[in-house]
Amino acid sequence: MTHISFSELKNWQKCAFYHKLVHIDKLKGFKGNEYTAFGNALHSVCEQRCTGADDSFNDAEHFDEVFKSILKELEPEMELNMSLVKSMRLQARNIIPHIMTSLKDNFGDYEVVSVEEPLMEEIEKYISEEYSFKGFIDLVLKTKDGKYHVIDWKTCSWGWNAQRRSDPMTTYQLTFYKHYYAYKHKIDPDKIETYFALLKRTAKSDNIEIFRVSNGKKRTENALKLLKEALYNITNKKHVKNKLACHGPFGPCEFYKTEHCP
Repeated sequence: MTHISFSELKNWQKCAFYHKLVHIDKLKGFKGNEYTAFGNALHSVCEQRCTGADDSFNDAEHFDEVFKSILKELEPEMELNMSLVKSMRLQARNIIPHIMTSLKDNFGDYEVVSVEEPLMEEIEKYISEEYSFKGFIDLVLKTKDGKYHVIDWKTCSWGWNAQRRSDPMTTYQLTFYKHYYAYKHKIDPDKIETYFALLKRTAKSDNIEIFRVSNGKKRTENALKLLKEALYNITNKKHVKNKLACHGPFGPCEFYKTEHCP
């Protein structure tokens, strides 16, 4: 069954032609950098802690091991900033001790329902293909009031401003997670709340901030409308190039002025 993930949807929303190159033509797009390596390594620590790692588990050593492994894979593709890498190792040590206490402070008594829970839920049929929404939910907790709390860990520098917190293509990730988690488990969506947990590298205090994102009926309708628009255009092979996306905030698109996108 054909599937689409939130990251793929983001690529389509940014530029349908970029989506074609990466997800249909299978050309290699963005491969990662020090920041994504840091995020993946810290996610791994969070996963281990939330699945009940015992006192013998060394968080810092685990971070270093995973971080080093990911960076090693990136080395043939890019020149690493070793000064940044060194700083990141120290920054991780400021964040790690607060992982479990931040959950306790925000949710009180809770049970861990799932960690890295996979989603592969049916959307609907388009032309000759059936589509599913694919995703992985970082963490689901359940509190004594019967509510489920869907949490996505995000690494960042000092935090997010108001614009980032309310940006639709940021919040829609949690919208989809809530919608399809409820669908998968046949849970009333009103019993599910969603959160981003910011793991802040450079913050002088409050290294972890957990904040709730409201995902009501209207936002869910808007998110599903965008998803269906994307699937309609993908299945009808409408790959319109968005020239405004050629130069992003972190530099030009990797396909800009190449044989693939002259």
